[in-house]
Amino acid sequence: PLLWIVVVLICFIAAAGLSAVPVVGEPLTSLLLPVVLAGLMAGCRALEHGEELELAHLFSGFQQHTTQLVTLGGIALVGQFLIFGVMMMVGGATLVGILMSGQPVEDPEIIKQAISGAGIAVLLGITLFSVLLMTMQFAPMLVYFNNATPLEAMKLSLRAFIDNIGPMLVYGVTFMLLAILASIPMMLGWLVLMPIVFTSLYACYRDIFPAEK
Repeated sequence: PLLWIVVVLICFIAAAGLSAVPVVGEPLTSLLLPVVLAGLMAGCRALEHGEELELAHLFSGFQQHTTQLVTLGGIALVGQFLIFGVMMMVGGATLVGILMSGQPVEDPEIIKQAISGAGIAVLLGITLFSVLLMTMQFAPMLVYFNNATPLEAMKLSLRAFIDNIGPMLVYGVTFMLLAILASIPMMLGWLVLMPIVFTSLYACYRDIFPAEK
């Protein structure tokens, strides 16, 4: 458990530092997200096989299928921009501007007004981002462990999510409830919750995709 917390802290500190780089930081973070996630899943695979979790597992995605994993991150990044574009076209320009600025909004009333003025854009954005999330849910594992191409992995992930929509909704609601509890003690609960999220995600993958190529 302690090493899991250390690994998660390394990930978040690295992501925060990279995101702070002007212009290229946040896009680069999105590109590398599947690579890092594959490394975390490699750590889960090691534990499943009775081996020890090591810090070296965090870099496994940089040693195998790196190009495909970065491509996966690129597709997701383009998808996000396309969704924001669609939201802007249907009246959510103000809200999208706030979301893409990356700057904290001190006055909550500004966000409320932006959301209330967006209307259809908010509903459309939630729907499209949910679909994007479903396509990315298991995609890094399918690329890394099953040698799937990025597009094939995204299709398989979406199909798996739809076929298991009931359990996955329960999983999502459970995560949201735990996230609220984890946020109460000065966000310290996330140190425990995030390792659980990563390991449970791997357990979902192994249950839905038991056979390997």
